[in-house]
Amino acid sequence: MPLTKYTKWIPSPLDGLSIEELLDELSDFFLQSGFDYDYPGSGDPRALDALKEAIAEKLVELGRIPESLYQKWQSERDAEDAKELDGLLDQLMRRMIEEGWLRTERAPAEGEESGEGVEGDASGNARFELTDKSIDFLGFRQLRHLLGSLGRSSFGRHETVHYSTGVEAYQSSKPYEFGDALNIDISATLLSAIGREGLGVPINLEHSDVMVHQSEYDSSCSTVLLLDTSHSMILYGEDRFTPAKRVALALSHLIRSQYPGDSLRLALFHDSAEEVPLKQLAHVVVGPYHTNTREGLRLARRILMSEKKDMKQIIMITDGKPSAITLPNGRIYKNAFGLDPMILEETFKEVAVCRKSGILINTFMVASDYYLVDFVKKVTEICKGKAYFATTLNLGQYILMDYLKKKTETIH
Repeated sequence: MPLTKYTKWIPSPLDGLSIEELLDELSDFFLQSGFDYDYPGSGDPRALDALKEAIAEKLVELGRIPESLYQKWQSERDAEDAKELDGLLDQLMRRMIEEGWLRTERAPAEGEESGEGVEGDASGNARFELTDKSIDFLGFRQLRHLLGSLGRSSFGRHETVHYSTGVEAYQSSKPYEFGDALNIDISATLLSAIGREGLGVPINLEHSDVMVHQSEYDSSCSTVLLLDTSHSMILYGEDRFTPAKRVALALSHLIRSQYPGDSLRLALFHDSAEEVPLKQLAHVVVGPYHTNTREGLRLARRILMSEKKDMKQIIMITDGKPSAITLPNGRIYKNAFGLDPMILEETFKEVAVCRKSGILINTFMVASDYYLVDFVKKVTEICKGKAYFATTLNLGQYILMDYLKKKTETIH
């Protein structure tokens, strides 16, 4: 029998720490909106060194390492215990890469467009990218957090006033008609036969006795999430864009997991507008832009008109007034002072076109200036949509509640 050799167990700050838990805790870091970019020393938020710093700070917050060790690691990297912490951080990042949560690439040198991949390298002059796996996980966690704050433990479906013979029964049964799915209500069918002939054996069934479950018709919905990336989204001492990114991730996961017949597309508007793949959402930041609301609505309308869904809607998240429009010659006219009558008129025209196209616009304002309230009221009046004046704390709750509690009507 071979001898078993035992060694002394040495505890580690990483004992019992799951990568999923760490990713959830680092979601603020991964979803940065550009709020801190103007400050000196902010650096590249996608650099591996920045990730290592964020992980170290999080380990302090989680009580896994003392703050004194973190301070020493920052100031005296050559100290023995600081080197040990540095090795633990490298170990964590290697695990995140090996398990498919991150991928790395060499940071491009000056004049280069991109660097070559350095998979597995958790040190040096490198940058990281979130993988589809981590984006999906963050979406799931954001959705769970938001629904938890609403007191909901399960998801629903889009309800309409129409009925069909589907799979799940919500309402009373109905006599079978040609073309109905054979989702037979056994109890109602037998009761119909017994009521006609009385209780006896055998039970004689006729065509008129056959009852089928009547279920609610689940409409399909196509949604464009339209995000304002103008500079005002991070002005006035408040980051209003990161909560919008969290909502986008949560809404994407909700639709993909619970409403497979629905679709969600993401569009950004600033001086102009463009569609962005949802998997790139984590890297979207605000910029020194004006607010071209009309161009954003126009792009969203074009996207929705290409979708073949029962319902079409735009969820627009913004905090500022429209301050730019694209002229027929392609030039961008800007006016950041007050509400420009020409910009307003062209924006309202596009809202009216969306309404005529059967597109609902729900606006979520993260500002409450009186003149912006009047602008949003006019938008909702034209498109018959809804307006929510939200804060960064309840924005996600408002949007998910609106999506989960659709009015019982099909929008054509």
